[in-house]
Amino acid sequence: MRENIVNSAVNNTDKKRLSLLVPMYNESSVIPIFFETVLKVLEDINYELEVVCVNDGSRDNTLELLKEYAAKDARIKVVSFSRNFGKEPAMTAALDYATGDAIIPIDADLQDPPELILEMLAKWEEGYDVVFARRSSRDTDSRLKRNTALWFYTLFNKMSDTYIPSNVGDYRLMDKKVIDVIRELPEKDRFMKGLFCWPGFKDTTVEYARPERAEGETKFNMWKLWNFAISGIASFSTMPIRAGIYLGLLISAASFVYAIFIITKTIFFGVDVPGYASIMVAVLFLGGIQMFFLGLLGEYIGRIYKEVKNRPLYVVAEKFGFE
Repeated sequence: MRENIVNSAVNNTDKKRLSLLVPMYNESSVIPIFFETVLKVLEDINYELEVVCVNDGSRDNTLELLKEYAAKDARIKVVSFSRNFGKEPAMTAALDYATGDAIIPIDADLQDPPELILEMLAKWEEGYDVVFARRSSRDTDSRLKRNTALWFYTLFNKMSDTYIPSNVGDYRLMDKKVIDVIRELPEKDRFMKGLFCWPGFKDTTVEYARPERAEGETKFNMWKLWNFAISGIASFSTMPIRAGIYLGLLISAASFVYAIFIITKTIFFGVDVPGYASIMVAVLFLGGIQMFFLGLLGEYIGRIYKEVKNRPLYVVAEKFGFE
């Protein structure tokens, strides 16, 4: 595989450029092994390489380490935020500053094996615009995380017109023409997995077994993942709001049938003493449904509010390695 990629551009004086996008937040423990591994894997490829690292307001010495590596290696570019804005804005900034003909987002923890880049590049040279990296196994995740991921992908793909392949994260190769489309997408509340898939284009998949983190700890917990899932569905589907229409019609129909039953029973058997329990059940049920959909409407209205304010996604405090 390496030989195919190395030889693919031998006769090309104008080498294509590969950009790696690396959002970082408190990743000082993994930075040395990340650069050592990635640069070693890619040392013989016949592409110009740039590694665009975005320091997302880290509180450790991530920025200092990135500065050191950028000073030693011109291929390493650093964008540093004024504070922590989150992974999606950090990924957006990396996209904005990348100049590659092919672009690959990759995590610094090395759970995205850099060796797979060679295989993705080979697929790109075959003519594919997007090369997904799919996890063949999620054994490193807990059973709860595996199940919730499966439920999310299934639910998302049933509710949205944009299809996201299951067990595919941000790690993928995208051609520049795909990235140019994504850069034109204006929304502020960004769900990058969906945005990466929205443009379409010719795609294929390579599979890999995801290893444990090389160092450090994950920045996501179940609460953050839950909110991330809600954000993804709300960003790409209005089905949850539309479901309120169908649920309302269903409850109205059931109420109409029950009303006919009560009228008929009263005519033929007289009037029973009203039941407190049945009234409370009905009130609590309908109240719960109303509060649920009020919250759901609030989620969408909140997104409109963010878009109307039109604040920038991120603020850059410093840049290093850019000409």
